[in-house]
Amino acid sequence: MLYYLFEYLEEAYQLPGASLFQYLTFRAGMAVILSLLLAMVYGKRVILFLQKKQIGESIRDLGLEGQTQKAGTPTMGGIIIILATLIPVLLFGDLGNIYVILLILTTVWMGIIGFIDDYIKIFKKDKKGLKGRFKIMGQVVLGLLVGAILYFHPEVTIKEKDGSRITTDFKVEKVYGEESKALRTNVPFFKDNELDYTEFISWMGEGAEDYAFLIFIPIVILIVTAVSNGANLTDGIDGLAAGSSAIMVMTLAIFAWVSGNIEFSDYLDIFYIPRVGELVVFLGAFVGGLIGFLWYNAYPAQVFMGDTGSLTIGGIIAVIAIIVRKELLIPILCGIFFAESLSVMLQVGYFKHTKKKYGEGRRIFLMAPLHHHYQKKLYHESKIVTRFWIIGILLAIVSIVTLKVR
Repeated sequence: MLYYLFEYLEEAYQLPGASLFQYLTFRAGMAVILSLLLAMVYGKRVILFLQKKQIGESIRDLGLEGQTQKAGTPTMGGIIIILATLIPVLLFGDLGNIYVILLILTTVWMGIIGFIDDYIKIFKKDKKGLKGRFKIMGQVVLGLLVGAILYFHPEVTIKEKDGSRITTDFKVEKVYGEESKALRTNVPFFKDNELDYTEFISWMGEGAEDYAFLIFIPIVILIVTAVSNGANLTDGIDGLAAGSSAIMVMTLAIFAWVSGNIEFSDYLDIFYIPRVGELVVFLGAFVGGLIGFLWYNAYPAQVFMGDTGSLTIGGIIAVIAIIVRKELLIPILCGIFFAESLSVMLQVGYFKHTKKKYGEGRRIFLMAPLHHHYQKKLYHESKIVTRFWIIGILLAIVSIVTLKVR
């Protein structure tokens, strides 16, 4: 809103300082500051409200140390993250940008699904919450919407180099062609770092590229579902999901910045994606909201994010990765989510296999998801979280390095 207001004031009245709002870095910085303040200052009021309404976590007895002490801790704190993200975006973001619109849609949609899940758990006294099939259905619908918009919307494009030319002052200048629709993405670690989704359907013959959405949209659905559930599984101990997600989001902000800058994208030999730089404002607000929430969620937690927060976080991260065409980096960048999800799948699969084969189920881990395995080994929560953060930082560095190392 302020973006359009100051744009008008600059054009109509040449108001001094109004041009600052045209600078992406200024608006991103303001979004970070405002989201931090909202999460830290008004977050406390949200926590008090949740306590007053007795919206507390009901803890299942898993035999973990210190578990019973968390009973009654306010949950649904993901509302803090959502509000601290959306308010700065509405104030400082370009609301006509298709990518910003898409992320607002993702935030609200996943926030509603998570809210319904938490509501059923707390007020309906059903610890299972929203039935799994409805939760998956909501994620699939979001993936379908995101995939369809990215595929069909005319402003979702890339711009490719047509070559180079010598300028009048004898400098080499890159020449870019027109914006074009393309279903290409970056492949990490490979010199020829491009993958075109239309290749998966080329066997159909001439004109097959017109039906590439039959490949692209299911891939988007899979990614959105997998990452949002991975974030949900990671949210099991104080500060783990919020801190790990903040690291991932900061990395994605770097990707959005370089992909939306014609000079950086040329130097790094990655896709130049027009208009994607605006995501830095959204990502700045998102990082601020996560860190501000972490102020209250760090051990010992004063509030839990609940599915309202974890599903939303995972959905946003997945959609951003797809937008900046770094979805193939998700197993590395979101390695914490991946490991947590994989531990559950391995545990369940191995248990069922051994029960069928030997008559009794056996386990790979002491408990899944993975962070509970280390709790069972009597590691303190804060040590587990800190070490997971360190691993997350290392994975983020590896992800950034893939921009140049191939």
